Amino acid sequence: MLGKIARKVFGTPNDRMIKTTRPIVEQINALEDEFAALTDDGIIAKTEEFKKRIADGEKLDAILPEAFANCREAAKRALGLRAFDTQLIGGIFLHRGNIAEMKTGEGKTLVATFPAYLNALSGDGVHIVTVNDYLARRDADWMGKVYGALGLTTGVVYPHQADDEKRAAYACDVTYATNNELGFDYLRDNMKSELKDMYQRGHNFAIVDEVDSILIDEARTPLIISGPSEDRSELYVTIDALIPELTEEHYTIDEKNRGATFTEEGNEFLEEVLHARGLLPEGQSLYDPESTTIVHHVNQGLRAHKLFQRDKDYIVRDGEVVLIDEFTGRMMAGRRMSEGLHQAIEAKEGCKTQPENVTLASVTFQNYFRLYNKLSGMTGTALTEADEFDEIYGLGVVEIPTNRPIARVDEHDAVYRTTGEKYGAVVEEIRTANEKGQPILVGTTSIEKSETLSQLLTEAGIKHDVLNARQHEREAQIVADAGKLGAVTIATNMAGRGTDIKLGGNVEFKVMEAIAANPDGNPDEIRAEIEAAHKADEQAVKEAGGLFVLATERHESRRIDNQLRGRSGRQGDPGRSSFFLSLEDDLMRIFGSERLEKVLSTLGMKEGEAIIHPWVNKSLERAQAKVEGRNFDIRKQLLKFDDVMNDQRKAIFGQRLEIMEAEDLSEIVGDMRHQVIDDLVDVHMPPKSYADQWDTQGLQAAVIENLGFEAPVIDWAAEEGVDDDSIRERLYDASDAFMAKKAADFGPETMRSIEKQLVLQTIDSKWRDHLLTLDHLRSVVGFRGYAQRDPLNEYKNEAFQLFESLLDGLRADVTKKLAQIRPMSEEEQQAMMQQMVQQQKALAQAADEAQDTKDGFDETNPATWGNPSRNDPCPCGSGKKFKHCHGRLA
Repeated sequence: MLGKIARKVFGTPNDRMIKTTRPIVEQINALEDEFAALTDDGIIAKTEEFKKRIADGEKLDAILPEAFANCREAAKRALGLRAFDTQLIGGIFLHRGNIAEMKTGEGKTLVATFPAYLNALSGDGVHIVTVNDYLARRDADWMGKVYGALGLTTGVVYPHQADDEKRAAYACDVTYATNNELGFDYLRDNMKSELKDMYQRGHNFAIVDEVDSILIDEARTPLIISGPSEDRSELYVTIDALIPELTEEHYTIDEKNRGATFTEEGNEFLEEVLHARGLLPEGQSLYDPESTTIVHHVNQGLRAHKLFQRDKDYIVRDGEVVLIDEFTGRMMAGRRMSEGLHQAIEAKEGCKTQPENVTLASVTFQNYFRLYNKLSGMTGTALTEADEFDEIYGLGVVEIPTNRPIARVDEHDAVYRTTGEKYGAVVEEIRTANEKGQPILVGTTSIEKSETLSQLLTEAGIKHDVLNARQHEREAQIVADAGKLGAVTIATNMAGRGTDIKLGGNVEFKVMEAIAANPDGNPDEIRAEIEAAHKADEQAVKEAGGLFVLATERHESRRIDNQLRGRSGRQGDPGRSSFFLSLEDDLMRIFGSERLEKVLSTLGMKEGEAIIHPWVNKSLERAQAKVEGRNFDIRKQLLKFDDVMNDQRKAIFGQRLEIMEAEDLSEIVGDMRHQVIDDLVDVHMPPKSYADQWDTQGLQAAVIENLGFEAPVIDWAAEEGVDDDSIRERLYDASDAFMAKKAADFGPETMRSIEKQLVLQTIDSKWRDHLLTLDHLRSVVGFRGYAQRDPLNEYKNEAFQLFESLLDGLRADVTKKLAQIRPMSEEEQQAMMQQMVQQQKALAQAADEAQDTKDGFDETNPATWGNPSRNDPCPCGSGKKFKHCHGRLA
């Protein structure tokens, strides 16, 4: 109560933050007439003036009002859009390195141009991050007109892009790209052997669109560049045949933590079956160290069958298992689960089992985006995760007021006892709203549930559209039509769709359809006719109540529910939202309050009745908050482990960059060689030991093996008054002379090039092995908790020791390889250098998807072409876009 009174008097902390920007917005508005009077060239001249002022030391904050005024004028001329004050406020907070929470339809795409323009003036580049390639290309094309009017360059990065084109895109002032492509390009850059081959030019400032989806939802899965390992696909198929023989007493399922484990009875049963089928040698138990591989395969087989459901977690398309993003409902083509889980699902579905991969390079989204000097983001829903954004990324969340007051009515949840009762009520509610022409967006949590509901609506005679991963190609069209009078759209998750649902339908889509149907007509007349008709359609939808969002289940995260609600009531439009739930829903069953079920039973509810009360909403939100907190703890724990690797990754990548930038590595490899000599002497002539305790014979042999030359160590040690330091010095001199002669034989320039390629090659090889070792360490270190030892501390200590071993091994390998090379003929030298470069290139390209040409592509049979979108590369492998090749309209 006191808190409410205080907020009324003093305002919320968010209100006070918004208030601090009002004077800046007034300054921008005061400059509007001055900038409106500029010619188009005058706007570009202002950009050059700002660049010079920044180069002379003026701060970005000092230029902000003028830069924003210039950008608003450019957008008004280029797009016909004049930014609202609330959009300027959003831009100010993005520039300050915050997350701007702006409701759907408030124009976030335009908001990003203001901080992007201001920060690009420094010449260091700005990255605008989107959730998919379609949005990256659309926004770059759309907002590129604004940047062009300001005299800045715009680039877009996408998969399968030509190297020169990608480098040019990163060299632009503003670059649009997906989070995946940015992360993979960072990893690829750190596998290159030449600076000129690198794509990215640093990490200055990033604006992340749909920031909650990218920095939280997708951050659970690291980006991994992999290479094929030993093929064990047959074993997955063999193990898969055993899983259906298991009964419920053989395993336990933990749905909360997505875990599946075998019981004692299950282990005994498995041992019997595995022995009987010859998969486990007689006398060997599942608990023996030699059984690790078979246990791993059996565990993954169990998880594949019991935890992962077809049409919810993945779909099978063209004989391939394609994962579904649980937050956006989109297919994640090319993304595979690690540790053999994907192979186990492929075996379960009878698909071709692909070989497992080994990690060549990896990074989490958390640690990639923390590379940026300044980070900011936009979304419609971030406040519920404000603690995580602050703790992980140091980002504050600011709720930006809407341009017009929200007129949407959010109704209380209706809770039914069974799923059948719930669906019956949903169909009736849709029928009622549909009869008066109100457009309805029905939200589901899986493809399976969307298709079940679609069948019920079909049986009820209600015309509708379904938007899920199966209709991925028609996504923009379905969303654009969802606001039409009488439209019913079933959607599996609605995060980051990129296309607004506009009442009466999307004018641009209507215009494009009409022009395509009548190519000889006058486009201006067609547009004018459609815009006039659209106003009447929009008014009719408003009178019917606006968009009705009907959700059939609550998600684990409140954010996803809020994203769905936010599709209705954009820019002050009328609207309505309601959630229909049942006690059999996953969230209610796994996390819901048991007290709620008792209350419903006590009330003696009749079949088909629902309980609707604010207390129910609060109870559900508490359950969701618990789940969100648990998921945050999981992500935080994963990040703590990855931070250990991240420090090592930065050290290795930093070292690689220094080596690529260096002209001459002779001093570095000389220091490595001397360190190897120190290690050899310490091993064979331990400090403070007597001469008769020295292993001079072993040292002499080790010098030949590791340094490549013979040294009379035994004779030196026999001399009067010789100690380990003098032998060390003599070995330094002998090795330096040996390598100097080798450099003279090769020629200084060739030797420097060989040293650089060899050092980079050795670093990459050692780092790959190190990543594999860390993966194994990570999988076993959790068991240390049973010994009352902190797994994280154990991991830190052992990972540090492993990294020291990596550096020791690196010095030894580089020294040994350089000692073993010999002068070759010119042809042999070129062949060797070419081989090294090819190996580096092969690693750098390991993350690229398989060749674009689809297996079985038949030019005469469109059924073999797959479902590429118009801007995707053509599956024939020509390198052209599909719309310019086999997708060209006749």
